[in-house]
Amino acid sequence: MSKTLPPPPTLFFPSIVFCSTLFFLLFLLPPTSAQEVDDEREFDYVVDSERGPSRWGEMHPEWRSCNNGTMQSPIDMLNDRVDVVSHLGRLNRSYSAANATLNNRGHDMMLKWEGDAGSIHINGTDYVLRQCHWHSPSEHSVNGRKYAMEVHMVHVSEDGKIAVVGILYTIGRPDSFLESIYDHLEDISGIERDERVVGLVDPKDIKIGSRKYYRYIGSLTIPPCTEDVSWTIVKKVRTVSRKQLRVLRVSVHDDANTNARPIQPKFGRKVELFRPEDNVQSQDDSISN
Repeated sequence: MSKTLPPPPTLFFPSIVFCSTLFFLLFLLPPTSAQEVDDEREFDYVVDSERGPSRWGEMHPEWRSCNNGTMQSPIDMLNDRVDVVSHLGRLNRSYSAANATLNNRGHDMMLKWEGDAGSIHINGTDYVLRQCHWHSPSEHSVNGRKYAMEVHMVHVSEDGKIAVVGILYTIGRPDSFLESIYDHLEDISGIERDERVVGLVDPKDIKIGSRKYYRYIGSLTIPPCTEDVSWTIVKKVRTVSRKQLRVLRVSVHDDANTNARPIQPKFGRKVELFRPEDNVQSQDDSISN
């Protein structure tokens, strides 16, 4: 009498392969927490506050880099300790006008482009412009000196890497770009309204004025303080009026007199200063974009 053979054991190999593949893909995807916090009301800039800069890394596990990171921003750029180079090349900005909105994030005003506002090209990678926002006083310093204001133009590559262009301002003549959106800033000054449609905004109107810039690897300056951010700080200092500076600060819903993170340790990081070759240096200060 023949025996009935038991069914063959179930093979789990396809499921294992599927799960392993899924885990690998998820690991490769850039984390959503890598981007700046859109609503900044959860933290503040008061030095001794429970929510101040020294405590940011304790507030959420995904913010731990704010306290434990070794490539944090902002930093001080000492001219006698930077490497002067000419190989980095001119900052290649390929911008175009796109619809934008003003967003009150609690501690700063962010201008966010909703459409394709163009990109910058750094070391073979295109970084698409997403938004800009303002800090007062400046977050970065040069030879220990801070300035009245700093704008950050935040760009993101296709694979989620971040590049920020920073421009420093001192008190003086009005800034033409801020003047063009001044009415929108004034309209939402002092009222609880988070967002306002601005319409078409051309980022080329944010003037740079020089080919010279500092370059280093750092982090976002607000939580989650994501590292491996490519920073470009334009060397030329531009001007902003007291009136423009005031409306940027009173428009936001906080009681702080600053929204600048303290200077962070360098931990031996290299800072480069791009300077064009001698034959084009004489044109440096004549460039308006």
